[in-house]
Amino acid sequence: MALLYRSFWIDAAFNSLLRPERRWKYELDFHQTVATFVTNPFCVLPARAPRVHMAFSFQDMVEEARLSARALMDYGEHFFNPTVRLGVTGLSRAGKTVFITALIHGLTRGGRFPVFEAYASGRIARAHLAPQPDDAVPRFAYENHLRALIEERRWPNSTVDISELRLVIDYQRQNGADRNLTLDIVDYPGEWLLDLPLLQKSYEQWSAESLALSREAPRAHLATEWHAHLSTLKGEAREDEQATLTAAKLFTGYLRACRDERFAMSLLPPGRFLMPGSLADTPALTFAPLEVPADGQAPVGSLWAMMVRRFEAYKDVVVRPFFREHFARLDRQIVLADALAAFNSGPEALHDLEAALAGILDCFRIGRSTFLSSLFRPRIDRILFAATKADHLHHSSHDRLEAVLRRAVARAATRAESTGAEIDVVALAAVRATREAQVAHGRDRLPSILGTPTAGESAGGEFFDGNTEVATFPGDLPADPEALFNGTDAYRGLSTGAAEKSDFRFLRFRPPKLERERTEEPALPHIRLDRALQFLIGDKLQ
Repeated sequence: MALLYRSFWIDAAFNSLLRPERRWKYELDFHQTVATFVTNPFCVLPARAPRVHMAFSFQDMVEEARLSARALMDYGEHFFNPTVRLGVTGLSRAGKTVFITALIHGLTRGGRFPVFEAYASGRIARAHLAPQPDDAVPRFAYENHLRALIEERRWPNSTVDISELRLVIDYQRQNGADRNLTLDIVDYPGEWLLDLPLLQKSYEQWSAESLALSREAPRAHLATEWHAHLSTLKGEAREDEQATLTAAKLFTGYLRACRDERFAMSLLPPGRFLMPGSLADTPALTFAPLEVPADGQAPVGSLWAMMVRRFEAYKDVVVRPFFREHFARLDRQIVLADALAAFNSGPEALHDLEAALAGILDCFRIGRSTFLSSLFRPRIDRILFAATKADHLHHSSHDRLEAVLRRAVARAATRAESTGAEIDVVALAAVRATREAQVAHGRDRLPSILGTPTAGESAGGEFFDGNTEVATFPGDLPADPEALFNGTDAYRGLSTGAAEKSDFRFLRFRPPKLERERTEEPALPHIRLDRALQFLIGDKLQ
C-alpha cells in the first residue's frame, strides 16, 4: 500500500517567508511516495493493495513551509562552502558506529582506498575534523570508538540516539583548482526511520497492522504474554493508567524479544520503545495496540481515546521533529544491513528484513537534485545499501551476499531509480576482523576464515573464550538468491531449532589485533569501504 502526496498550489505558507515586494506563487511537487509496504508471505497486507490517497492537511502544509525555510537557510550557508550531509543508518547491530569510525580514520589518518579515485590519485591533500555544526545534536564520539576498536579490541556500543560529526576534505579538482568539501556525517538508528510511516497512519490503522503482524510466526509465540493481557482490555472502557502502563510494558517486551539475535526481526515500530533515551516513562511512550475497529471513533474518556492521544503525541514529540530537523536535510544516504543475522535466524527474519528495507527506502525523499529542489525541497540523490560483515564470509561468497541484498531491495529500488536517484548495493566490512585460509577436510580443501570469536560464542558444542583464534568454514550462500526467499522451508535457522541443526551459523569475531606504527594509530583493514566512499561522495570531488 503506498501513501502519496499530490501537488498543491501554496501561497500563504511560502509568501510569509518572503518580503512583500517579492511575493510570488510557487508550485511545489508533493507527488512523492511516503511509505510503501511490499507484500511477501509474511506481510499482513494483501497483494496489489490499492493506493490510499491521504488528505493533505494544514499541518502538513505548515511542515512543508518550515522544511522549505530550513532548506533556504542551508542553501545560503553552503553556497560558498560546499557541504554534503551524509546520513548513516541501519537496523540494530548492522555496524553504523564502526562504519563511521573507519571512514573518518581512513581519511584523516590515511587508509588503503584504491577504488576511491580522488584519494588513490593523490588529489586529496588532507582531511580533518571540524567543530560540531549543530549545537543541539550530540557529537559522534569518534575518539572513544576508535580506542575501543584498536586498544580494547571490542566493538563500540550500538547507536541509540542521533549524533553528528563534521569532516573537511581539502582536495584538488581534476582541472587543478584547489577546493574543500565539508562532509557532515549524521548517525541515527534505523528504527527511527521505520517510524516515519506513522505520520500517515491513524492509531486504529497502526493497531490493526501491529496486531496482525504479531500473530504471524515466529512473533506469535513471543507475543503470548502481551496478547493475554490484551484480551482483558476493552477500548470503550474508562481510561486506566495502570492498564496502559502494563500494556505498554508487555508490548515493549514483545518488541525486544523480536529483536533478539535468535529471531532477528526488523519491523519493530515504534522505534523509540526500544531506545527511549530521555523519553522513557513519558506518556508519549506509554501506549500499545488495542482491538478496535479500523474506522471507529474513540468514545471520550475511554481507554481507546487515551491510546489515540498518546499515539498522536508520539508523532508530534518524536517523529515530526526528527523528520524536520534531520531526516529531510540529508543529501546522501547509506543504509547498513546485517543480512548474516537473518541467515542465522531463519527465512522469517530474511523476509522481515526485506520488508523493513523496502519501508526504509520508501521513507526517503529521493530524486535527482536540482537547483530548485536544493532551494525548497532537498532530495537524496544517492542511496547505498550495504550488507555488512562481509569478512565473516570467504571472498568467493561476497558476490552472492550482494545478490541477496539486491534481491531484498529490488522492488523498492526500481521505483526509486525511476525518480532519477542512483541506488547501489555493496557487500563490505568497514573493519575486517578475519583473514582467509584453506583448511584441509579429508581430501577437500575448504575456503575458510580465521579470526578470534568473541567470548561466549559457540560452534559445534565448543564455547570460545575471546582470546583463541579459530578457523571456521562459514558455508556457501546459494548461487541463486531466490532460493533463500522461497517460503518458510527455504533453510533452517535458530528461530526453529538448535544451532547445530541450522544451515548457516556465522560467528561474531573480535576486532583484529593491530600493530601501532610509531606514534600513529594503525590503519584499519577493510573490505570495499573505498567502493562505498566512491559511490557516496566521489562525484563531489571531481
